[in-house]
Amino acid sequence: MSCGSELETRDVDGTMRRACTSCSFVHWGNYSIGVGALVVKDERILLVRRAQEPGKGKWTNPGGYIEQLEAIQDTIQREVMEEAGIEAIVKNVVALRDQPRSIHNLYVAFELEYVSGEPTPDNVEVDAAGFFTLQELEAMDVASFTKWLVDVAFHGRSEGLMLDTNPVIPLSGYGLFRI
Repeated sequence: MSCGSELETRDVDGTMRRACTSCSFVHWGNYSIGVGALVVKDERILLVRRAQEPGKGKWTNPGGYIEQLEAIQDTIQREVMEEAGIEAIVKNVVALRDQPRSIHNLYVAFELEYVSGEPTPDNVEVDAAGFFTLQELEAMDVASFTKWLVDVAFHGRSEGLMLDTNPVIPLSGYGLFRI
């Protein structure tokens, strides 16, 4: 995968992995990183209704997967704009979900501050969008994981990890979050 030589399966630090027969390349596994937005405005949380599988018809928080060369905070702000037509800015990281499986998934939930816009679905990934109270959510088909995230949004007891926009040591190209 790096030099073009054949890969073999061999023990690398106690785990069988695919590794190059000629160079130092090791395939460490398959991973994906998802992001989700928790945007609360006037005691209402932003949700979108999925128009595609998985979860078609379920209400979820806006989100998606990071792009290879996109900073994670830019990803979540872009996803909120694309899916719901809402401009919002990252405040902090408030939750993580680790889901080991064939493609190991890490999901990072962000609290975002509402800036502007009216909820408008993209009519591709989602077919409805809006801000809803906890009472309104009771009558909606909200995805289980989203119910957990709604609880984090309304009952979290921490400021979370906040974006460090002025680190003590400038580290170009890094997305840094700290307490």
